[in-house]
Amino acid sequence: MGKLEKVRSLRKNLSIQQLLDAASEILRNPIAMFDTNYTLIAYTEVVTDDPIWNELVTTGTFSAQMQGFFADLYFTFDVANTEKIVVLKSEHLKYERVLANVYLRNKTKVANLVMVACNDDLVADDLLAFSAFADKITNIVRDDEHYIEYGRVSLASVIVRLLSGEITDTRLYTPHIRLLYDGFDEWFYLAVVRPGESANREFGLEHIRNQLADKYRSFKFAIYDDAIIMLMSSKHETFRKTQVLRNHTGIFDDFDLYAGISSSFENMFQLQKYYEEALALLTSGIEERRPKRIFLENAL
Repeated sequence: MGKLEKVRSLRKNLSIQQLLDAASEILRNPIAMFDTNYTLIAYTEVVTDDPIWNELVTTGTFSAQMQGFFADLYFTFDVANTEKIVVLKSEHLKYERVLANVYLRNKTKVANLVMVACNDDLVADDLLAFSAFADKITNIVRDDEHYIEYGRVSLASVIVRLLSGEITDTRLYTPHIRLLYDGFDEWFYLAVVRPGESANREFGLEHIRNQLADKYRSFKFAIYDDAIIMLMSSKHETFRKTQVLRNHTGIFDDFDLYAGISSSFENMFQLQKYYEEALALLTSGIEERRPKRIFLENAL
């Protein structure tokens, strides 16, 4: 039985740690799993002279210096933009390694798997087997409440850090920004949502955000500057946002909500610009007491 068949035959009821241990024995190289903030989740206990592996398992993360090293070698970009697995090799690495993404059911990436080829060189069968192993881990994670909540919090954190101007170095934050693209079409829109003056204040923004997230499951949410931020997408630049919300505005009536929605954009690093546009539309719409709850840019 080859490595791929052995990985596929691993029992479904094993824990993540048990799966890592079993896969590492099959593939004869150490494997670790870390989340999208580089926090170590699980790893196989091995002794190796690979400095990157040793930093991860001894400190539980990668230092800012190590993250800069990844960015300088374009590893950060390669990992962020791969759909499934990517092999990383360089004269600056002691050993080559393969990384795989781990996703929720809604295609939000929540973790990475890495295998370091410090014992056996990587061959084609290893890559196929490692890809199948990533599928097994994804099957465990994709509906797990812990990882679903982690994914929600991570997305919200990236949105807030972009809007506040905290994220400035595109090299280091490429994988974090990439999370906002996952599961989206090519054109993006940002909505700023706030309760009106007559809103029932017993409902806080977190409760309202949760209700909106339950209603609009394909959107991405955050709370920023006393407002709810909604990110949405479309395949078309001329997409009319009213089509998304027109038949589902009951929740806006129930919570006395108003929204300003930006024009389309393609680059998430421009989020702050389109937030300001949506906020201006919302503010002017409320001040002018227009008889509607959703305010769009003039072009539409």
